[in-house]
Amino acid sequence: MRRQNRLLAILLGVLAALVLIVGGLSAVLLLNGGPSGGGQQAGGGTSSSGALQLSGGDPITMDPHLAGDSGSAEYIVEVFSGLMTIDPKLNVVPDLAESYKVSEDGKTYTFTLRDNATFHNGRKVEAKDVKCSIERAASKKLGSSTASAYLNDILGATEVFRGTSEQMSGIDVVDRRTIKISIDAAKPYFLAKLSFPTAFVVDCDQVQANPKNWTRQPNGTGPYKLKEWRLGERIVLEANDKFYAGVPKLAQTVYSFSGGSAFTRFQNKELDVASISVNDIDAVRDRNNPLNKMYHVDGEFSISYIAFNTTVPPFDDVNVRRALGFAIDRAKITDVTFNRMLVPATGILPPEMPAFTPADKALPFNPAEAKKALAASKYAGKMPPIEFTEIGGGAEGRTDTQAFIEQWKQVLGIDVRIRQTDAATFYADTDAGKLQMFNAGWIMDYPDPENVLDLKFYSKSQLNDIRYSNPKVDLALEQARVERDPAKRIRLYQEVEAQVLSDAPWLPLYFAQSHTVVSAAVKGWFNPPMVIPRLRFVTVER
Repeated sequence: MRRQNRLLAILLGVLAALVLIVGGLSAVLLLNGGPSGGGQQAGGGTSSSGALQLSGGDPITMDPHLAGDSGSAEYIVEVFSGLMTIDPKLNVVPDLAESYKVSEDGKTYTFTLRDNATFHNGRKVEAKDVKCSIERAASKKLGSSTASAYLNDILGATEVFRGTSEQMSGIDVVDRRTIKISIDAAKPYFLAKLSFPTAFVVDCDQVQANPKNWTRQPNGTGPYKLKEWRLGERIVLEANDKFYAGVPKLAQTVYSFSGGSAFTRFQNKELDVASISVNDIDAVRDRNNPLNKMYHVDGEFSISYIAFNTTVPPFDDVNVRRALGFAIDRAKITDVTFNRMLVPATGILPPEMPAFTPADKALPFNPAEAKKALAASKYAGKMPPIEFTEIGGGAEGRTDTQAFIEQWKQVLGIDVRIRQTDAATFYADTDAGKLQMFNAGWIMDYPDPENVLDLKFYSKSQLNDIRYSNPKVDLALEQARVERDPAKRIRLYQEVEAQVLSDAPWLPLYFAQSHTVVSAAVKGWFNPPMVIPRLRFVTVER
């Protein structure tokens, strides 16, 4: 999920824990906690409980219409649901909807709700609940940062965003089980947008009765109920015995928030699944280690990158941006700093994403080309001060940031100053266009290239925080939105990606991977490339 529905980069979840060991030693990357306690004994899970034991943290919010971070979404997709969902094979399929029909012009969707779909308290879900939920999500009063990107296709959405109307003209309740949604143009990705939490159904009566605290015990529709939430301690999800797709086999999941290494807790049989840090990766990669059989590596639909504000000197000059791109060695940093736990980005679209091509399309490390591009810029010999902003609070920048800055100095003779700030300030400054260049990232919310290329590079997009504008890109994106031939649509996105990479408003850095160990007692576990419901597909056999 996007952070602030821009999804804070997966890399920030990975790199925020980078610990610099002063005195010339190397840096270590800690995933989900500190270094492990060592040892190679097999572990995983408690012997006294049938519950799935996971590591977690307090969500920023449990309101699906406000959530824009993957940490919150992990819980939300289990407690709530919407008309559509994404299944384990990444297909967009009906969820609360039993079926749907699309008009010939592709602009009107008619959904029939499941007759057995209920809220956790047993009340049946009706079409009016869907309408109320979507309009609440888009309301100016709520001020959701996700709604504009995910609901703006619906007719009348703009008026609701602006507060000039409380209802969307494009949502029509036909009867108790039937709802029609009309959009402004035929868009092949619209159903995928409805799988995002912004379009999830909430109990509007509960929200109105207790607007400040309803999320403490939400009356959702998902496969799990929020049984317990102890701030700073744990969250317990319990199977919803009224779930319309069948009672989940996994009765309970306990997310504990204790500190320390998740890997050590796994070895101590406190967790059933644990993330692996750079400290422990060599151990689990060792085929002679019993834990190797429990080790899983899975790709993620995410991209980490360096972003340039294209309206601010010197990054209003494409040659400066390209020069900095040619001057960094992503592959070396991925190999040395991260011990190959991340993959050097070959472009913007990650592997397995529609329109992905395996060839490396990003600017390769090439000092000669870097110097040539800089010499062609209008800032050659008169470079203004450059400030690189990232989230953090240490005395020095992240290890990879420091490496990039050193390479820019060595290859181009350019000095770059690091500025670290808290997340809230970082996002506010990014939205306001105050940052010159910054570390960022994107986690896909559904498996469609529109979810990054259109949202981040269309000149009029509210999420275009780099002020990038290219009429050729805009035209191709507008065509791709309504192109109904899948092959032609893919080609349009590939053309957009190639043009954006040439213009270099982003310097792609890494594609993320999840590295985990999973207890043999856990059956059906999978690490999806993005946040989707998964607990109901899992069982624990002690």
